[in-house]
Amino acid sequence: MKIKKIKIENFRLLKDFELHLEDELSLVIGKNNCGKTSLLSILDKFLSHAEKTKFSFDDFNIEFKNDVKQTVEDLALNEETYHPIGIKLKLFIEYGEKDNLSNISKVMMDLDPDNNFIVLGFEYLLDFDGLIRLRKDFAEFKTKEKSKLKDTKETSLKTEKNLFYFLKLEQSGYFHTRRKSIEFDVKTKIENDDKYLDLDIEKISLKEIINFKFISAKRDVSNKEIDKTLSIQTSSIYKKTEASDEQKDAIDDFKDKLSETDIVLSGIYSNLFKNVIEKVRNFGGIKQDDSLIDIISTLQHRELLEGNTTVMYNHGGSSLPENYNGLGYMNLISMIFEIEILLQDFKRKKEERPSDINILFIEEPEAHTHPQMQYIFIKNIKYLLNQGIQREDGQIAELQSIITTHSSHIVAESNFDDIKYLKKESEISVIAKNLKDLQYDYKANTKQYQFLKQYLTINRAEIFFADKAILIEGDTERILLPTLMKKFDLDEEKIFKASGGKDKFLPLLSQNISIIEVGAYSQIFEKFINFIGVKSLIITDLDATDAAGEKCEPSLGVNFSNSALSFFFSTATLANLKSYSVAEKTFINDSGKWKINADGNLLIVYQILENSFIARSFEDSFINLNRAFITPIKTQFEGLKNFAEFDNLGNNPYFLAEKCIKKKTHFALDILYHSNEDFSNWNIPGYIKEGLSWLKQN
Repeated sequence: MKIKKIKIENFRLLKDFELHLEDELSLVIGKNNCGKTSLLSILDKFLSHAEKTKFSFDDFNIEFKNDVKQTVEDLALNEETYHPIGIKLKLFIEYGEKDNLSNISKVMMDLDPDNNFIVLGFEYLLDFDGLIRLRKDFAEFKTKEKSKLKDTKETSLKTEKNLFYFLKLEQSGYFHTRRKSIEFDVKTKIENDDKYLDLDIEKISLKEIINFKFISAKRDVSNKEIDKTLSIQTSSIYKKTEASDEQKDAIDDFKDKLSETDIVLSGIYSNLFKNVIEKVRNFGGIKQDDSLIDIISTLQHRELLEGNTTVMYNHGGSSLPENYNGLGYMNLISMIFEIEILLQDFKRKKEERPSDINILFIEEPEAHTHPQMQYIFIKNIKYLLNQGIQREDGQIAELQSIITTHSSHIVAESNFDDIKYLKKESEISVIAKNLKDLQYDYKANTKQYQFLKQYLTINRAEIFFADKAILIEGDTERILLPTLMKKFDLDEEKIFKASGGKDKFLPLLSQNISIIEVGAYSQIFEKFINFIGVKSLIITDLDATDAAGEKCEPSLGVNFSNSALSFFFSTATLANLKSYSVAEKTFINDSGKWKINADGNLLIVYQILENSFIARSFEDSFINLNRAFITPIKTQFEGLKNFAEFDNLGNNPYFLAEKCIKKKTHFALDILYHSNEDFSNWNIPGYIKEGLSWLKQN
């Protein structure tokens, strides 16, 4: 029995949100402020039922707040036409033939043998009665506020307090929670909200069906000397283990040893406190020995562990206290302890069965840990979670886990098909995408899909957390691009300082940009770029060819051999490419097809006309603009050969690149090595500059 899908309405950024869960582990990723914590929060609020999990007005989606305002102001609404509005959570649960249905039979809405789904709904609603009371109370509130405003002398304090202000204080008096089982149409795969079983009226508990536990990103882990987080957790593990009657022999042995110790300590106490015992006895009562006392040892196994157990770690053959350890290791160990505590909770006591569905939510496990430790964590956590819930009495329950992360290292060690990508659709809404759905986009070429899966997870998982992406061809661009971006920022800063103006855009190096080396395969990434929806720049080469298909100087070329340019500019000739403006090289995806659109989110740049010359590659483009920089120190360039060719002014940049570049990567490193402090002794090729300028602007 598994939760296959979660639907959420009107909760923070989760306006109209669906998340499909995997049977074992779902890895939820995305940039900051895209709803990962909100997902945990709404599950906690509806499934944990703790006092601290009450809803607040700030939990309402921005658009939903306006819906509430319109509803309150719409006096034409009556009880027959009104549909309660609020925050909603739906869990779509699938069960199989092997599952025990004794618990969910109480909430089944359809006995059709072909329908193996139930939908549980959790709602925080404004019903019609609440709406009427809200209108009445808010009207009275406004009357009182108007009276106060008249009496207020300070005009700065005369601010009208509106409905939102009122609801921020009082909304809990008008909204209420409701739990229900909703009818599910197995043919259309759609739930029918109008047909449901009210679980509150029927007094049906769900704790035997769903058990939800979580480990928050805000963990009480520090390495201060006064903190003993891990040691306290050992006590919790013991309590849970004792309650479930696991390791019975070890627990009984522990208690027996404490009883024996009590006897020994009681003898010592009688001698240690002999004087005070005698004084109490002599002080007397109504009769002799009326105030006779004994001081005995009563070691309590639970309290003994909590107050006197210390976790030590081994270092070079010595044992050191837990607080001597780094925060990363403490966080990792603490999570393992916490998982063990929660697993014991899932197992329950020996006279209780585990719930049908057990959900463990781990938020941002990477806190305080370095990349290698993050790799280790995700490898081992998958093994630990896959063991499920195994009790000593033979009962086994499956564990469904959700992990949220910002770590590209954790993503790199994860199954591509487990990844759920959260993406902002607008300032008020987030959607979730299953990365495995990409296989449908690549169904015409499964080899490309396999390449993409392997490359992204192993090499460039950081793109999932980026706001923008740059796709480059090879080593030269990889070596130089960070420096090109830095120089671009410095040059822009100088321009604005000279003009006295202010740049309204963030510098490139202050933006969240991922650089991906894709070789000649940038067109393979086009479906992925469209899927995740990040603004993307492709930097490639013109790659001009002659009539025979051989590489040549672009001024003599009749065609081009670049497969990416052929893919995006499908009907363009070499002459067309030479003439295109930036707007004509900008694309938008329309129903799976890339079309030129000046407002698009994909730009493709290649060599352009500069100094009356069009280059074929980065090297001749750089030489074209920076011959004065290279020539005086040409013999110091490790990546050059045939140095004398630079002295002949008749040799154009294409010829020099062909005859004088010994190794491209060395030439790139030469540029860096011979740069001055602010990189002002050379110029950025124009095609790269126009690409960076476009990318910089949001």
